Amino acid sequence: MDQEKLLEELVHPADTKMILVVLDGLGGLPLPEREGKTELEAANKPNLDALARASELGLAHPVLPGITPGSSAGHLALFGYDPTKYVIGRGVLEALGIDFPLEPGDIAIRGNFATARFTPQGPIIVDRRAGRPSTEHTVAVCRRLQEEIRRIEDVEVFIRPVKEHRFVVVFRGSGLDPRVADTDPQEVGVPPLPPQPLAPEAEKTARLATIFLTRLAEVLREEPATNFALLRGFSQRPHLKLFGERFHLKAAAIALYPMYRGLAALVGMEVLQVKEESLASQLAVLRQSWPDYDFFFFHVKATDSRGEDGDWEGKIKVIEEFDRHLPQIMELKPDVLVITGDHSTPALYRAHSWHPVPYLLYSRWARYHRDTAGFGERDCARGALGHFPMLYNMNLMLAHAHRLVKFSA
Repeated sequence: MDQEKLLEELVHPADTKMILVVLDGLGGLPLPEREGKTELEAANKPNLDALARASELGLAHPVLPGITPGSSAGHLALFGYDPTKYVIGRGVLEALGIDFPLEPGDIAIRGNFATARFTPQGPIIVDRRAGRPSTEHTVAVCRRLQEEIRRIEDVEVFIRPVKEHRFVVVFRGSGLDPRVADTDPQEVGVPPLPPQPLAPEAEKTARLATIFLTRLAEVLREEPATNFALLRGFSQRPHLKLFGERFHLKAAAIALYPMYRGLAALVGMEVLQVKEESLASQLAVLRQSWPDYDFFFFHVKATDSRGEDGDWEGKIKVIEEFDRHLPQIMELKPDVLVITGDHSTPALYRAHSWHPVPYLLYSRWARYHRDTAGFGERDCARGALGHFPMLYNMNLMLAHAHRLVKFSA
């Protein structure tokens, strides 16, 4: 029997509450100068360490061992959707995250503003994120682009800001296909990649993307930093069975970054509004909405951002800030609390990596070990859960929440 279908058949309602905390990019690598500790191990986090001693620990593989996951793959696995079965483009997630009204057939593309040096042979990427401009600057740049690029051939073009250097492009028209390769080379000092069609049906979309990038560079040629763009995640909106329907849960998402809000919306979670971009504001929303939902997805982005920037100390500070706020979560007395990441982003590596992710599961039924030193990669490797597929997260959460009946006789 299909494992996803089996899980759905075993689910039954219960009066229990669950929180899934995703510290994005949580996993790290040991730094020799810091006694061989990872960012998580080096952080001063007394609350997380104490919780680890009362929890089951393990290391979760978002996709498969050795496979480096994208953010959507890691989150889909955490939500109980096989990431090798449901491949969702980043463009759709970014568009949904800013509440863009995608229509059937639309092609959504996630854009990164970048800095390029233009040579007779073409552009050379100097900064893949254009120095991380402010969101306000990106809003103004997108407004200029939208005024200048409303249509390409017979296709409407929509350009919307997301956050910092990120924006969304949507192509709306006939004859479009999302099977186009990303243009981000994932390194600097090299030319961008061409929007290569991956199937004959995608030749029109690739041609439009090429024209779009040329016109964008013309409009932004006087910009000192945001003078080019890299395109990723050409995609159309898929149809998924909704999270609440699958697991009989009323679920809410508390996330600041649009992509993760979009992913939660895609699987049918109610995306709650947060007034200010701070962990304190997110926790205030969690407290206020606590009586109204069974399941909360609580997302923290900055761990991943600091890892991608190679900011070892910055990533530690984000973990320590969350640790200071953890008692507020525990005061709610959740029946099940999971704290993990969607993938590893070691500051030493400056990118997503294939390393398994530290995983902590707290419940009254947890098989904990008192000799656990704290919450870190090494203790998680010795934990009761061992190495396991992240796809089993919902199995574990539902079981500990008494929401699964016995299988077979």
